[in-house]
Amino acid sequence: MPKNLLKRRQPILLGAAAAVVTAGAAAYAYSRRNTHPNLPTVAHVDLKRYAGLWYEIARLPVRFEKGCQHVTAEYKVRPDGKVGVRNTCHQGSIGGPATSATATAWATDDTNAKLKVQFFWPFTGDYWILALDEADYQYALVGSPDRETLWILSRKPHLDLATRGRLVGIGRELGFPVENLIYTPQPVAGKP
Repeated sequence: MPKNLLKRRQPILLGAAAAVVTAGAAAYAYSRRNTHPNLPTVAHVDLKRYAGLWYEIARLPVRFEKGCQHVTAEYKVRPDGKVGVRNTCHQGSIGGPATSATATAWATDDTNAKLKVQFFWPFTGDYWILALDEADYQYALVGSPDRETLWILSRKPHLDLATRGRLVGIGRELGFPVENLIYTPQPVAGKP
């Protein structure tokens, strides 16, 4: 092959190779994301009982909670059946400056265990209730089917270690990377 022709084809060959590598990497990433079996949820959630204040006990790292401590989530069932959401984060320390974000959530099936949450249009996130204290609604394990978000929630700022360990175990069994959990600092009774 003449040198001139080879020089002209080199960018085309490099471009084709880059496209093949990029397509292969994208296919691999897609297949890794979808290797999880379906994510089971609790059988039913009474949204009126679920409403109220929850303390974040642990979470998988998410960009929007970077540096957050003393994190709470408050849910209120609206007259239209949707759920108003208010998440509060104290930045940098338990007593640090508080910031809040509001959202709307709605059930996507009859169990009320699979919800979509929208902090701003048009983006939504999955909020699936994976475990719940069905007797008293005192703790919950919430995550997303892509296994990228996971929260342990409690009605009190602290959850006993046995219950927390059981919820972490459920998360592990469901394929979440629980080794990456961040345990959220919360106030101790009588202290700010």
